[in-house]
Amino acid sequence: MTLTNEDLRKLLEDMVYIRTFEDRLRINFAAGAVPGFVHLGIGQEAIMAGTCFNLQDGDTIGASHREHGVLLCRGIGGDRLMAELYGRKTGICKGKGGSMHAGDLAKGTLGCNGILGAAQTIINGFSFAHKFRNDGKIAVTMFGDGAANRGEFHEGLNFAAIWNLPTVYMINNNGYAISVPKSKQNKMDDLSARGAAYGVPGVQIDGNDIFAVLEATSEAFKRAREGGGPTLIESKTYRWRGHFEGDPDTYRSEEEKEFWKEKCPIKRFEKYLLEHEVMNQAEIDDVWKMIKDRVDGHQKFAEESPWPTEEDLLSDVYFYDEGSVLA
Repeated sequence: MTLTNEDLRKLLEDMVYIRTFEDRLRINFAAGAVPGFVHLGIGQEAIMAGTCFNLQDGDTIGASHREHGVLLCRGIGGDRLMAELYGRKTGICKGKGGSMHAGDLAKGTLGCNGILGAAQTIINGFSFAHKFRNDGKIAVTMFGDGAANRGEFHEGLNFAAIWNLPTVYMINNNGYAISVPKSKQNKMDDLSARGAAYGVPGVQIDGNDIFAVLEATSEAFKRAREGGGPTLIESKTYRWRGHFEGDPDTYRSEEEKEFWKEKCPIKRFEKYLLEHEVMNQAEIDDVWKMIKDRVDGHQKFAEESPWPTEEDLLSDVYFYDEGSVLA
């Protein structure tokens, strides 16, 4: 890939945006301001930013409950996303989706499916639509190593291969399915090797290296757009936080967590930018300040937004009543 200095600056801004937004969620959830469950992807920013950088308008992406950053990078808008996570009426789903189901079909971002693994079959419906319309667009499904052990993953990948669909399967392998380490989930060191069983390329990359993510997704997306069919990408990464906020996280040692924090994708990218004189430290510091101010605005918007009313309870909900479909 050929990247300009402006591209590199944008990638840094996106990664810092994801980190700052999610860190704010961490703080405000602990303060009781954010209802429901929150699963954070802190430490996995390179995968989200790098993947979205190579997506085009009209592409479809369905991520898991841990990828708020995908929604931000696809242009949903931080005000509306923060309001959604706060359960407010101004949220992208009017406060009804919350952290685990936020999405916007107009931006090609599907809300997370609450059933682990189910999204890996549903994504093929969107992918088939792209193929049927011959619109040159692709569909991407992003999920964890736990979902990669579900039957739906195998069914979905097999279906995509048989129909030669423009679907890209992305495993964000952070080493744990809730509290179960990968060593107790399967015997494989390389989950991407499963692609061979279905006749599709399988690629394993360092998910904390933004350039590795950019290269792998660029090739997979190009292949899909040109009719080459699906690709399976496994990104080795690590989540800094527990499975969910409030998780005691006693199943991981502090030494393990510190080891992975030294591999911070943002720090690694900042080091590259400094060494190659793309940005200086003052410019990098300005990015962090700019993003903090932006997230401050998102929080203010969410806190000042109204709660849904009782009248909103049945709006946008469809049910069957005496032979009629009512809204």
